[in-house]
This record gives sequence, structure tokens and C-alpha cells, in this order.
Amino acid sequence: MENNIFLDGIKRTNTMKLVTKSIELSGRTLSLEVGRFAEQASSAVLARYGDTMVLATVTASSKETSLDYFPLSVEYVERLYAGGRIKGSRWVKREGRPTDDAILAGRVIDRSIRPLFPKSYKHDVQIIITVLSVDGDNDPDILALVAVSAAIAISPIPWNGPVGGVRMGYVKSEGEKGAFIINPRQTEQASSEFDFVVSSNKDKVVMLEGGFCETPESVVYDAVLAAKEANVMIIDCINELVQEVGKTKIELAEVSELDELKNKLTKDYKKEMQEAFAKKAEKEFSGDELTVLAKTIVEAYGTDYSVKDIEGALDALFKKQVKENVLKHGKRFDGRKIDEIRPIEIEVGILPRTHGSAMFRRGQTQALTVATLGTPSLEQLIESPMGEESKRYIHHYSMPPYSVGETGRVGTPSRREIGHGALAERALLAVIPSEDEFPYTIRLVSEIMSSNGSTSMASTCGSTLALMDAGVPIKEPVAGISIGLMTSKDQTVLLTDILGIEDFSGDMDFKVAGTKNGITAIQLDIKIDGLTDEIVENTLEKARDARMLILEKIKAVLSAPRQKLSQYAPKVTVVKIPTEKIGEIIGPGGKMIRQIQSVTGAVVDVEDDGSVMISGTDEEAVKKAVEWVEGLTHEVKPGEEYEGEVKRILPFGAFVQILPGKEGLVHVSQMSTEFVGNPEDVVKLGQQVKVRVLEIDDQHRVNLSMLFGDDAKKAPSRERSGGDRPGGSRPFDRRNRRF
Repeated sequence: MENNIFLDGIKRTNTMKLVTKSIELSGRTLSLEVGRFAEQASSAVLARYGDTMVLATVTASSKETSLDYFPLSVEYVERLYAGGRIKGSRWVKREGRPTDDAILAGRVIDRSIRPLFPKSYKHDVQIIITVLSVDGDNDPDILALVAVSAAIAISPIPWNGPVGGVRMGYVKSEGEKGAFIINPRQTEQASSEFDFVVSSNKDKVVMLEGGFCETPESVVYDAVLAAKEANVMIIDCINELVQEVGKTKIELAEVSELDELKNKLTKDYKKEMQEAFAKKAEKEFSGDELTVLAKTIVEAYGTDYSVKDIEGALDALFKKQVKENVLKHGKRFDGRKIDEIRPIEIEVGILPRTHGSAMFRRGQTQALTVATLGTPSLEQLIESPMGEESKRYIHHYSMPPYSVGETGRVGTPSRREIGHGALAERALLAVIPSEDEFPYTIRLVSEIMSSNGSTSMASTCGSTLALMDAGVPIKEPVAGISIGLMTSKDQTVLLTDILGIEDFSGDMDFKVAGTKNGITAIQLDIKIDGLTDEIVENTLEKARDARMLILEKIKAVLSAPRQKLSQYAPKVTVVKIPTEKIGEIIGPGGKMIRQIQSVTGAVVDVEDDGSVMISGTDEEAVKKAVEWVEGLTHEVKPGEEYEGEVKRILPFGAFVQILPGKEGLVHVSQMSTEFVGNPEDVVKLGQQVKVRVLEIDDQHRVNLSMLFGDDAKKAPSRERSGGDRPGGSRPFDRRNRRF
């Protein structure tokens, strides 16, 4: 069809063919459209689900790069206009660097598509997803994954797709079997027990990413199967689009130059390679045996190959040998059994002035995690097209170059660091106490001191220990492990607790974290075209066995959270007051709240819902501030008794502070059964006296008495005491009463 466009007042025609395919998925229409936007990209798909819309574009360079890896980049671009929002900053209105959520969405998409590209394809491929509209009900990230899959599928770029992707929710009523929800709406997600993204082709699982509430392995596995069924519908829709507008795929040579070089090296330098490989295995990641051998080979081969070419081929052959040793001989790189975990070392309370700290070491992988506690006002605010939200539990992950014995860039966190931090954060989210139980903002930082396989799971274990060391009452300790995979045409072997070289040489990095009760987080990366259902099920079982062993190690060092917070941690107490009393706490122009803070030394924050957060490092200061706030908002009632301090003495009586910030008047007639001419004959400034509340007058002023029992009945009348003429001197002017 032709689309009419007006530019500079001139009618022009866009001859792009507008094609739309759609399916009904979970009660909503998912549509994929080609031909409306981005005609100069290699391909572009406009996807819609409800009123959420994203545009996915794929562009490939015309020339092959000389890189030794596939140069794929995925950019997930959030626009605030998609949700009808303008950036809150007064000075900057343009969107800034990608949010962590945008980076994580891009990583999920990358991991869902990358394994399906041919290893020999080295053209630069850039995928840009732009979030155009969000309805607050349907997540744009899952829609983006589907749109990208469709865009690559219709492009000429070689790819073993398409894949489908859905988010799985799970709702369970008490005493009933739970029900899975495909692509839950925002309202449904709020009551779901997990947030689980599953990417798959028609037969196999390609990517998993999820957070769970101690969910049993069997439920997680069933969720994967249910997601695969939904993904088949999405894949069928994409294939219909491919049949109508798909471009012919680029054909690649069956044997690459790297394969030819590997064959040549195997023939010419088999013995030398075996010796170099043996030395490298002894030193693990250290040593330059392959570089030395590569230089020797280049000298013999002349200008046909570079040192980089030879090193790349030798590295590939070395990884192949690591894999074959496992598959053919059951021999792992470091000599461990297939299901054996490396030696574990744990230390807690390492850093004296932090609120909580722990070191978790598993083999050469070592993570130092530090816990810091703050007031609720320190929570993180996040702005996105979907709106603003806050986080009171935050996990940051840092992996400096020295952790792998290298030099490199230090500064803003990489996408990998953001992803690993998010995984460790998600792993512990299910056991973090609610704000009502523990009114603190919690920040964890994992410093990777040494890396040789699954630092994110080491961070998870270290975080559990740091939280317990800080006295955070987590519901259960959490541990994590990574399971690897070596495959051939007719054989698969699962490896527990993979090394870095086993990750690089293998086909899978399947991270599973959880408690003794069930799973709290999953992240799957693969290098092959997918995992069978059997592999997924067996991996979950092996991960559970390993997790139980690690939990025993953790509990042997610290069996439960410490009963008392660090002396350097802020003490936080939350007082709930009626909203109509907020003004009394703040006072005119903030006078009262400033007075409370200056006198006690505590920090007082008042929320609109009547929550008063009182914090400070001095427990006594917090206690005094709490008493003050409670005193200001306490409804004093007749008959209540108090022990108070005499604050002021006037001719007609004395003002006694019965609560912090609240005084009442003891009239001279209520000081004694005898006539009192001068209040100072009975009380002195600063004296502690016992009083009871007589009445609250119509102006909310408190009248007190120092007389109790039979003495109260003997109190002289107003006439006897001069009525409102205390001591018979001058009229009693109530306007002089100050509270």
C-alpha cells in the first residue's frame, strides 16, 4: 500500500509495504507491524501490546570486522514522553544515561538472541529499541524482546531464530494450587510470587531471568514449560511475518578461516600445543605459554598469519580440549569431581567501622560485601516512562581489573557490573524484611577481590552474611551457585560450580540462588541454540543440592542475624501519628521540629501519611525524640496521672511539663488542701511533682491537680482562694497561660 506524506507542502509517497500480523495473548492483542518507520535500517518492526508500543530496528554493517568476537550491541532507549512525562530536573529536561532498568532490559534481549547468530558472522550489528508509548499496564521490555526477534527474523542477517519471550507470573491462594499468568498486568504483578522472563524457540530454552519468593524447583520448571507453549504462538506469528516480508538470508561459508587455521595447527604443532596446554592448566589463568608458542608459529608460517590469528586459534583449541576432557574422561580443569564445589572460606565482621561486612571465597573467586544502613529518607528514587518508584534495598557490584590480574578502565559501572549487581539484589529481595519490620534503607556493595567463575553468586553469599552481620533480620539465609554444561552431539555433562575457563569453554552458565525453602533468583546464559527440558530440570536439581551445602557453611559461621545493630549504624524508630497532628510536630515555620532536633540531637523526618522517622547514632537521643513526638501528639485525658517537671511559676499557679512539649497548669487551689498564697511555698522550678489531669478546657488547655484521693475532696473552693484572684492580689488573666 502507499502512504501519503506531506513534506514542505509537497505530497510525497512512501512505497514501503505496510504489513501487520497479530495474535491474542493472555486476553490482549499483540501486533507486529512492518513498513511504517525506519525504512533505511536493515529491518524495523513496530510492536504493540495494549497501548504499549516499541520500535525495534536492526542495522548491520556492510563490511566484516577483524574482531575475534561477534560485535553485537543492543540499546534499549526509554523516552519519558512515552508515559506523558517530563524529566523532574529543573535544569536538564533531556533524558540522560540509560537507567539500570533500561540496561537490564537490553541485557535480557541480548542474551535471548546472541546464541543464535552463526559463530563465523563478524559484521557489526546494532539493535536499537525505542519505547514510544507505555500504558502503565503492559511492560515494554517483553514487547521489545518480541519486536527484536521479529526484526532480525525478517532481516537478511543470518540467524537461527526466531525466539519468543514472555514474562511469567504466579498467583497462589491459601490452600489452593497456584495459577500461572502470562505477561501479567501491573496490577497482577503486584500479587505475583515471582517475576520470570523465559525466551525460547519452539523446542528449547534460550534465556531465563527471574526473581522468586522461595519458589520450589518443581513450580519453576512448570513455569518454563508453560512459557514455552506461549512462545510457540509468538514464533508462529513472527514466521507469518517472515513469509510475507522476510528478506533472503546471507549465506556463510561452511568452513571459516579460523577452522582452517585450527586444522593446520593441529596437524603441524600437535605435540607443542599439548605441552603448552599442560603448562597453562597448571598455572590456570596466569602464564603466557600460548603467546610464546604463537610467536614461534608465526615465525615459521611467515606473513600468512598474525600473532593475533594464531593466538585466537590456539585459545579455541585449548578450550576444545578442556571440553573434551570433561566429556570423554570426566576430568575437570582443576581435577574436581563433576558435582564438587571448590573449598569455601568465610569471614564476617572484617571492617570495624562499617555496619556489616563479610568475605566469601570459593576457590579463586572472592567477594567482599559491605552492608550500610540508613534512614528511610535515603531510599533511591527512579524515574521512567512508567512513573516514579522508590527502592529501599539496593545492591551494587564492582569488579575492578585487578580481580583478574589485568589493568583496565575504572569508573562508571559496566553493563556487566550492573547486571551482576541486579542479580545478587534480586536473589535477596525475597528475604529482606518489610519497612514496617525494619525501617531502614539498606545498601550492599560487593567488591570482587578475585574472579574465577560466578562472582555474582559469591556476591549473593557474601551479601547474606553481611546483612546478618549488620543485624538485618532477614527471613532466611540465601546462597547461590552456577551450573555449567559441556555438550557434544550425543553427550551432555552438567558441572557444579564452574571455573572461569569452564565458563569460556562450555555451553552454559546457569546461576541459581535460593534458601532452604526454594529459589529466589535465576539467570541463564548459553552459547548453544538452546536447552532441552531435561537439562533445565536436572540443572535445577543439581543447583539445589549445591545450595544446601553452601547454606550449611554459611550457618556454621553465622547461624542467624546479630541481635543488635552496629554501634555505628543509625538507630531508627517510626512513630505513627494522626495526619491532623503533623502540624504540631513541625510547628510554625518548622520551629518545633528544629527544636526537637537541636535539643535531642536526633533527626526527625515527617511523611505525609503521618509516619515520623526518628533516627540517630545515639540511642538515648532517639529515645528522647520519640518521647517528645509522642508527647506532642498524645491526647491527654482527664484522670491520667503523670510525673512532671515544674517549668514556670506564676502568682496564680505553676506550669508543669507532663509530656515532652506539653504543659499543664496547677492552679494554687489544686496545690494543697490548705490555702496557698504563694505557689513558691509549695513548688520550686525544676522540681519533679506528681500530677493528675483535672480537665481539658474548651480551648484545649490542660488543668492539673497535685491532690489525690481524699485530699482532692478537701481542695478549697475558688471563693476561699480568692477565685480568679490568686492570693487576693490581682485578677487571674487566662491569656497569660502559655502552653
